[in-house]
Amino acid sequence: MTGRAAIADQEGWNVVSITQTTESRLPDKSALLTGTGKLAASFGVIATTLLGLLMITFVIGRMVPADPVIAVIGDQADQITYDRVYKEMGLDQPLYVQFGTYLRDVARLDFGQSHITKNPVASDLARVFPATLELATLATLIGAGFGVPLGVIAAVRKGTWVDHVARVVGLLGYSTPIFWLGTIVILVFYATLGWIPGGGRIDIYNEGLVDGPTNSLIVDSLLAGEWEVFWSALHHVAAPAIILGYAAMAYLSRMSRSFMLEQLRQEYILTARAKGLGQRPIVWRHAFRNIRVQLLTVVALAYCGLLDGTVLIETVFSWPGLGQYLTSALFFADMNAVLGSVLLIGLISIAVNLLSDIVYRFIDPRTRSS
Repeated sequence: MTGRAAIADQEGWNVVSITQTTESRLPDKSALLTGTGKLAASFGVIATTLLGLLMITFVIGRMVPADPVIAVIGDQADQITYDRVYKEMGLDQPLYVQFGTYLRDVARLDFGQSHITKNPVASDLARVFPATLELATLATLIGAGFGVPLGVIAAVRKGTWVDHVARVVGLLGYSTPIFWLGTIVILVFYATLGWIPGGGRIDIYNEGLVDGPTNSLIVDSLLAGEWEVFWSALHHVAAPAIILGYAAMAYLSRMSRSFMLEQLRQEYILTARAKGLGQRPIVWRHAFRNIRVQLLTVVALAYCGLLDGTVLIETVFSWPGLGQYLTSALFFADMNAVLGSVLLIGLISIAVNLLSDIVYRFIDPRTRSS
């Protein structure tokens, strides 16, 4: 058996002839049925998770101490008005009827009206969520782009100064509160040095120049060819994205180091080294390839965590995204806005995990039959 075949065999792939490999790729009826069953099971899990999320948001909306009627009409309204609005909101119906109405409204993307903005919650979410998505996506790219290579290099150089520096960087990222770091960055780089802009997504003189379909200033300005708006939007998002990205980098570097250390102790790596294979192909061609699925999982988790964790950083930087919208809704007991925001975050988390499961099958053939 050649060195390449030995490595492939140790990684879990059987060394077969070209004829056997070709025959094994031909789909049979049982394989198709099995794949259909797995696909149906996956969608069943998603449907169950979604139903559980809807039940949780419904229960939260009924358990809060704030009176939803008072939140709409104010505390100066008379009893007749209160009773009328109470019935209009369906609060006089049994809970199962209210839950059915809630499911129907959610299916129609009707989350009610915000008593703060006086707009439908769905339109408010369509306006603020792209800002959060823009921030979380850029932060994830920064965190993964620096954290994964840092963790891999730290694992390869275990015990050296590179490993120690990587671990200290990760520890600082874990232990430093995001809101405190954001405040320090504003005081130093905005108030003192003037290197970063103030709050918001764009300079005032650039507002209204781009009105694209995505509500993402970076994407819409690129599509429209408005480069001044693009650089202004990128300048504003840089500081909060770097802070969030640093937190993600700390997590991803630690996980990457752990995954890579585990792979470097495997027998196929020892066999490759014994046969004289170089360090670079061992690390990146073999070991790194076998941790891609694990890395994709933790990157997806980090992305979902950043979507949830933008509340503080958006408040510090006055970033008009979902986090700031949710904070205002909680402060003023706007339950329609709160439940709509929580439900949207849950739906995005489900979608990200589903997408990561689909990507698994493309980057690792072993997951197609597992």
